[in-house]
Amino acid sequence: MLKVENLKVHYPIRGGFFNTIKDHVYAVDGVDIEIESGKTYGLIGESGSGKTTVGKVVLGLEKATDGQIIYKEEDVTEKAARKKLKYNRDVQMIFQDAMSSLNPKKRIIDIIAEPISNFENLSEEDTKKRVLELLNIVGMGEEAMYKYPFEFSGGQRQRIGIARAVVTRPDFILCDEPTSALDASTQAQVINLLKDLQEKFSLTYLFISHNLGVVEYIADRIAVMYRGNLVELGTTAQIMKNPQHVYTKRLLSSMPIIDP
Repeated sequence: MLKVENLKVHYPIRGGFFNTIKDHVYAVDGVDIEIESGKTYGLIGESGSGKTTVGKVVLGLEKATDGQIIYKEEDVTEKAARKKLKYNRDVQMIFQDAMSSLNPKKRIIDIIAEPISNFENLSEEDTKKRVLELLNIVGMGEEAMYKYPFEFSGGQRQRIGIARAVVTRPDFILCDEPTSALDASTQAQVINLLKDLQEKFSLTYLFISHNLGVVEYIADRIAVMYRGNLVELGTTAQIMKNPQHVYTKRLLSSMPIIDP
């Protein structure tokens, strides 16, 4: 479904009297990714490894210095191509911080309905039905529709964010550390919800995280990023049971175990 070919994102470092470019930060430096339809691709690494930058380029929130984004055999690297393919409707995102990604001045019904008004021409009644259907699917009731984000817990806000992501019936969802701000029990609920939605709507995920335990549970394949490069790639079983790169081994050794 999605290919990332030789992706590079370099940020210039400027200085001096004329503000000239002195050097570059190589946030992403030649990354290749291939994601199959209906699968979950885990992208892991520590903070600053470049994994979120890859996600932003895939969504069109950051501009690539070099490389290509191929979606369903079409090059969507440029903005015009994404608009032509209705890429912004078919590719959605679940954010890390649910609170900051929800408009505090809007009711939940308006937050979830906003993508519908952007991409579809539904009546007010049909929009309300779609929103209620999605809220029920993510475990929220009708009473949630007319409340504001601050009235919910962190886990409930993340469920609302997930409902907003799937309301346009997308094919591909980028999950940017959607469980990192949640406690362990709520993390499990959100991960199980994502797996249920994947089965129900035939979704494809790019799951970005630093938590190997979470990625192990949800991902079919895992890619390990370090300093802007992919250092290891394989199935979940291969990465978890027989890691080859020293950085992957260090990530695995940092996972907490039940009985030290």
